[in-house]
Amino acid sequence: MTSWQERIADLGYRAGWAAVRHAPESVARKSFDLVGTLAARGGGPEQLRKNLARVIGTTPEQVPDALVEQSLQSYARYWREAFRLPSTDPADIVATTYLSPEDTALVAELVDAGRGLIFALPHSGNWDTCGVWLVAHHGQFSTVAERLKPESLFNQFVQYRESLGFEVFPLTGGEQPPFEILAQRLRAGGVVCLMGDRDLSDHGVPVTFFGERTRIPAGPAKLAISTGAALVAVHHSYPDADTSQMVLTPVEVDDDVAVTTQRLADAFAAGIATAPADWHMLQPLWEADWSAARRERLG
Repeated sequence: MTSWQERIADLGYRAGWAAVRHAPESVARKSFDLVGTLAARGGGPEQLRKNLARVIGTTPEQVPDALVEQSLQSYARYWREAFRLPSTDPADIVATTYLSPEDTALVAELVDAGRGLIFALPHSGNWDTCGVWLVAHHGQFSTVAERLKPESLFNQFVQYRESLGFEVFPLTGGEQPPFEILAQRLRAGGVVCLMGDRDLSDHGVPVTFFGERTRIPAGPAKLAISTGAALVAVHHSYPDADTSQMVLTPVEVDDDVAVTTQRLADAFAAGIATAPADWHMLQPLWEADWSAARRERLG
């Protein structure tokens, strides 16, 4: 992306962000629902259909059009909530985010234990909502953000997340790699939240996911093993148009990174299977869908 393209993208995001943030809720909701519906016309994105086929155990051609539309509407809802998050009262988010009493007690128990806690999440529902809930109940946590272009847009995303109580470190290009900083936070009894279903670094761990091979990040497992922190898979979904739900699955930590990461992948799959439309995976994930360039790069 050239500098002028980055500038246009930055201005476009800023204008859209401001417009959606200040629009009436009913207008924003109808507008983004419409975007999801229109995006599903003609069968929707081919890669999304392929990914959903793995989750529900069918062929891409047999994936119901209704599921594709629901998935794109869920993705549009995520962006609507993301754009409106800076002007949304965190108390309203907490009030409409449901955890079972058992899961609520589990988080409190693990935080109070002081050994460190890692929340690992797939790209399901709205992961920022999970962060807002966590800050409201247990204070600041640390996380990593993928660096976006243009830099000004990345800084804007970081600033608004930090305003919500998140401590954000860039995945790349920071003063030092984030692993050691996150390990320090965990050893001090802190909480770390990481997205765990997309391998952005090409250093992920091979796993079987919905019956096929792929790779997911090794970070959650490596941090848990090196620090002794508890590892919990968190699945977020949209049960209806007005509420959201978090479901927690403790993951047994083994000294073997590959074994622990496979257990995490299994926990992700179990959660995603309960709400396929809310898993926002529009990119190639499985080895069978990788580009020739990535296959050559990974050997």
